[in-house]
Amino acid sequence: MSQKPQGFSLKVLTINTHMGFSATNKRFILPELRDAVRDTSADIVFLQEVMGSHDLHSIKVQNWPDTPHYEFLAEMMWQDFAYGRNAVYPEGHHGNALLSRFPILSYENRDISVEGTEKRGLLYCKITLPDSDKILHTVCVHLGLRDAHRAAQLTMLCELLNSLPPDEPVVVAGDFNDWQQKANKILQRGAGMEEVFSQKNGRPARTFPARFPLLRLDRIYVRNAAVSHPHKIPLRPWSHLSDHAPLAVEIHL
Repeated sequence: MSQKPQGFSLKVLTINTHMGFSATNKRFILPELRDAVRDTSADIVFLQEVMGSHDLHSIKVQNWPDTPHYEFLAEMMWQDFAYGRNAVYPEGHHGNALLSRFPILSYENRDISVEGTEKRGLLYCKITLPDSDKILHTVCVHLGLRDAHRAAQLTMLCELLNSLPPDEPVVVAGDFNDWQQKANKILQRGAGMEEVFSQKNGRPARTFPARFPLLRLDRIYVRNAAVSHPHKIPLRPWSHLSDHAPLAVEIHL
């Protein structure tokens, strides 16, 4: 069940941007994605699979922006942003990013890669809130595809969360690739985190594939915060903008 709002509130959105291409990889849709993200009026946006740079795409793809994708998405709407480079290859790199209407006090990208697999990271940001001495701690997450790798990465996430001040608000969001639905129990027992859709519906939301969502891969977790109106963004226009459905919730501090 949703908890009663209290004090300051903000809206959080999480979306896997799929490198700026449609779910079928046939069209470059980053400008459309930016419009759709803006229409949500989210205060803080958690982004996964965000392109930092790509030398070949910048030459061949029409409408490819001159700036990194996270800067292009943030332009004139979110005053601050952070980027954590994870996957690096000859043509460029991609990773997680966070867009914020509020100042980002500091950020770091923690490597949680398992040896011999695709690079993964936790983008941890400390955000200052208006008219408040509270610090909001946020972690943008994109975990691995294998169960054993996710288990190790969730342990590292719990270690980070347990290092934070115990009474300050925390929001963790992103693509957990947790089709077996093990993360809720691990994060609740290991770090006191609650998943917002599970609070309301008993289980995480279905988000993948976006057109016909079956798997519950994407999550928003909170600690020391109340929530209301957790919802999956409607299929249109989102179903062709990513292979994951975006999630949003109101956070009350």
